[in-house]
Amino acid sequence: MRIDKRHTLRDVVGEKMLLIQGRTDAEKTKVIAFNESSAMLWEAFLDKDFTVEEVKQKLLDTYEVDEATAANDAAQWVKTLQEHKIIL
Repeated sequence: MRIDKRHTLRDVVGEKMLLIQGRTDAEKTKVIAFNESSAMLWEAFLDKDFTVEEVKQKLLDTYEVDEATAANDAAQWVKTLQEHKIIL
């Protein structure tokens, strides 16, 4: 999978935010706030193909977390991006 480059992570008053413009008049613009680890993952995997396993490994390499926590967080990060059609 790969992050869709049509989306840009922005710094809004010191917070990392992703703005997802509605595609039709009926759809609202969505704002997703990224915490430090989500923003780090975004930067690490932007312009690269990646797997959930690679996301988990990046979390393990960067933070002092156990493997189960890293696996859960990686899966949740990917799921959230998929739900919002941010990754291809």
